[in-house]
Amino acid sequence: MTILVTGGAGYIGSHMVLELRDAGEEVVVIDNLSTGFAWAVPDDVPLVVGNIADVALIERVINQYRIDAIIHFAGSIIVPESVENPLLYYRNNTANTRTLIECAVSAGVPHFIFSSTAAVYGNPEENPVTETARLQPMSPYGTSKLMSEMMLADTAAAHNFDYVALRYFNVAGADPQGRVGQSTPNATHLIKVASETALGRRPSMQVFGTDYPTRDGTCIRDYIHVKDLAAAHMSALSYLRNGGKSDVFNCGYSRGFSVSEVIAAVKKVSGVNFDVRLADRRPGDPAAIVAASDKIRSKLGWTPHHDGLEGIVRNALAWEDRLASLKEAC
Repeated sequence: MTILVTGGAGYIGSHMVLELRDAGEEVVVIDNLSTGFAWAVPDDVPLVVGNIADVALIERVINQYRIDAIIHFAGSIIVPESVENPLLYYRNNTANTRTLIECAVSAGVPHFIFSSTAAVYGNPEENPVTETARLQPMSPYGTSKLMSEMMLADTAAAHNFDYVALRYFNVAGADPQGRVGQSTPNATHLIKVASETALGRRPSMQVFGTDYPTRDGTCIRDYIHVKDLAAAHMSALSYLRNGGKSDVFNCGYSRGFSVSEVIAAVKKVSGVNFDVRLADRRPGDPAAIVAASDKIRSKLGWTPHHDGLEGIVRNALAWEDRLASLKEAC
C-alpha cells in the first residue's frame, strides 16, 4: 500500500516525503508546483502534477497506487494574504480539502493526516495553549483550517474514516542532511527572511510591531524544526494504523522566542549584524502563542530531537547556501 502526500514538493511536504521514504514506505506526491519544486521530490518517488480540486485525478491516483493513507499539506499559508484575499483561502484550504476528504471516503481510504495550524487559537487567553482551548482564529487562514478540522470530525463520525489533525506552530529549519529546505521566493517565514538577510540576499528585513504586550514588545512564537514536525506525522501515521481514534494534537516545543530573540540568534550564528527595520503590526498576528505539547508526547510518543533555536537557525543558514548552489547549477 502507498501513502499519498499532497503538496509533497513544498517545504514541509518534501521533508515528509523524505521521512516516509527513509522509513521504507511507498509514497506518491500530488503537487501543482505553484509554490513547490519538482526537484524537491526524490527521483524514485512518483510526482503527479495536478490540483487536489481535480476529482478525476485524485480518484485515478488513489486507485492506481492503492492508497491507504493521505497526508495533506497542499494549501495556502500566508496570514496577511488571507486577510486581503479570504476567498482564495476558503477555496484552497477549505473547499479543496473537502473534495479530497470526499474522494478518500468514496475510495475507502481509512487514514487521513491533516496539516492544521496554531492560527485556529487566535490570540490565546493562556500560554502554553492546550488543544482544548477556545478556538477563535484572527484570520481567514486560521478559519479556513478550522473549518477543515470540523469537516474531518463530522466525516469521521459518519464513516469508516479516522484522522489526525496536527496544529503546527512556527515551522523552521531544513533537512540536516541538506537535501531540502524552505525554497519559496519571497517567503515570509521569520527565520528564512532573517537568514536571507544575513547572507546578503535581502538588503534589510522588517520587524512588524514592537508594541505587543510581550517581554520585548515583539511577537512570541514557538518554533519547531521541520524534521521534528515530519517525525510527528510519522507518529500520527503509526497511531492511526494501530487503531488510534481521530484526534487533534499541537506540534510545538512548549517554549517561545520573540522576534527580536530570533533575529539575535541569526546574527549570532551567522556572525553578521544585518539591517533590521521597524514597521507597523500586520493584521491577523497574535501577540504570543506557544504550544502545550504534553498530549502529543504522551499519546503519540513523539520526542523532538532538534529543539534548539541555534540548531534550527544553523540548518536554515546551511540550506540558504545549498539553495544558492542549486540555483547556480540551473
